[in-house]
Amino acid sequence: MDQPSENYIRVRDRKSETGGSRDLSYPELPEPLVVGTYDNHTHLEIADGENPMDYREHLELANQVGILGGVQVGGSVETSRWSAQVAAIEPRLLAAVALHPNVAAEYRSIDELDVAIDEIAELAKEPRVRAVGETGLDYFRTAEELLFLQHHSFERHIQIAKDNNIALQIHDRDAHEDVVETLLRVGAPDKTVFHCFSGDRALAEILIENGWYASFSGTMTFKKNQELRDALAMMPRELILVETDAPFLTPEPFRGRPNSPYLIPLTVRRMAEVRGIAAEQMAQELTSNTEAVYGSWAEGL
Repeated sequence: MDQPSENYIRVRDRKSETGGSRDLSYPELPEPLVVGTYDNHTHLEIADGENPMDYREHLELANQVGILGGVQVGGSVETSRWSAQVAAIEPRLLAAVALHPNVAAEYRSIDELDVAIDEIAELAKEPRVRAVGETGLDYFRTAEELLFLQHHSFERHIQIAKDNNIALQIHDRDAHEDVVETLLRVGAPDKTVFHCFSGDRALAEILIENGWYASFSGTMTFKKNQELRDALAMMPRELILVETDAPFLTPEPFRGRPNSPYLIPLTVRRMAEVRGIAAEQMAQELTSNTEAVYGSWAEGL
């Protein structure tokens, strides 16, 4: 792989989206975890905060609080290429590559979309690329007449994951029924992860039945999201993962401020409370599950 040209890509400078209403300072470091674990979904290419950090700064802070590494996730050809390049030289990162469903809907035709997906398929062959993601369906932003592009992209990404025997990271927003239908009809990869799980007990039951993973983000700490905590409480220990989706979805008590992998301990401790176990046990279970899904961070360099 070529060397990454920059420390991060200013794909989206979130400061410009807020009109100054957000607190743009990064939160202080939380109490370190005694047992280390991983952030299985993060976007370190996106600039955020008063002083945006590059991926190495994020990881160094994460290491200080017991976070061992993460999965750097692409959502376009550009960010997927960057993710694969960084993972190839950074032992604390693995990569996921894909076209986000909303990005897929921006292409003018199936033919144009397929050209982009073909590049994702090539990136997925790299040894440090351990997942296809994030892909899926998003009915929140995309116009109905463009959803056929999302469906086509999703099915092709599923096949890429199966062809390479790597995990699938699913983006599912307001589309639970159709995401599940597609997975069952097309055939899900052996390791299928619902990134930023946003369902309820009914969706959790479907994941359990099919052996699919639920990845919980800072949203499970939000006061209004009791249904997420109810779903977490019923999931088998071997099907639970944790993530930041940084720079988004910062956990309480810092909701709205910039997110980073170093804030994972806040979510892990809240997850442990919901599960009725010690934070150390929660972290150990998450670490075991994450390595089962993505393999060793030490391989492929």
